[in-house]
Formats: sequence, structure tokens, C-alpha cells
Amino acid sequence: MVTAAELLSLAGFLEGKHAQAFPSFGSERMGAPVMAFCRIDEKTIRLREPVMTPDALIVQDPTLLHQVDLFDGLCSQGYILLNSTRTFHELGLDEFIAKFPEGHCRTVPASELAMQHVGRPLPNAALLGGFAAITGLLKIESVESAIRSRFPAKIAGGNIAAARAAYDAVRNANAEVLHA
Repeated sequence: MVTAAELLSLAGFLEGKHAQAFPSFGSERMGAPVMAFCRIDEKTIRLREPVMTPDALIVQDPTLLHQVDLFDGLCSQGYILLNSTRTFHELGLDEFIAKFPEGHCRTVPASELAMQHVGRPLPNAALLGGFAAITGLLKIESVESAIRSRFPAKIAGGNIAAARAAYDAVRNANAEVLHA
């Protein structure tokens, strides 16, 4: 997720926005959950502290859903993008996400898309594509450029394909809701 936050901030920067990304490692054991933060804004960002009231959450590991209060501080107009093949209903979160505006909460099978396009279950790029689609904050082309600038062509190609597939999946899900 640290790399994902860096790529997200780079995508914002490529669009002329101000951006910063930074990780937060707890003092817990090796392998403990890691959080990474990203701020993107039209104006200069002077804060250098953890994000306490996020506008969006990207959850890479759905096993953390019932272990940690992942959603603490998320604003009422916020976005949730969850790496899962299951729906929020199947995960027991349908009542919780009903508090958010329509289309602000989505699951996307990011690990599966990564397996399909990258050959490994590395969901970061797919989640960034999904983020671009759910929020509209960034263009998918900016996400693709950020990936391309960070990785060699051999690695970037599959990750870009995974990001695009997630972007399309989330956009299609939002379109289905609009036409329902």
C-alpha cells in the first residue's frame, strides 16, 4: 500500500495537483497491517500528519474488516473501495454502507485482476484504477502514467491492464446503478 499511495500522489501531481504520500508503520510485529496515506489537493498541502478524517479509503486486505475499525473518521460523503470478490452484503456491511451516497462504496476483485494481468496477486494497481473510477478525482490515464514511470515496461504493462480492468469494472457498476 505504500507504493500505491506513492503512485496515487504521482498521478495527482501529473494532473497539476499538489500531492503527498507517506506510510504509517506501527510498532507491532513484522507482518502487521500497514497504513499509507495520500493527500491530493488543488492548493498547497502544508499538513504533515496522519490523515484522521479521510475522504476515501482503499482496503487492500478484506480480512481486516472485522478486526480493526478501518472506517473510523471517514466522512459521511466519503468513498470506500474494497478489494474483494464478495459484495458488501455478503461481507455483512450493507447496513454500514447504506449511510454513504449511492456509488461511493464499491468492491472490486483487485487481487483476481492482478492474477489475470500480472500473474501475481498484487492488487495495488487495480485498486488505483478502481479509485480513479469511483471518485473521479483522477483520470485513468494519469494512473497509467504513474505506473509507467515507476516500473519497467515489462512490469508496467500488466499493472496498467489490471488498473484499466478495475477502472472499467467500477465504472460499469456505477453505470448499472444509474440505469436501474
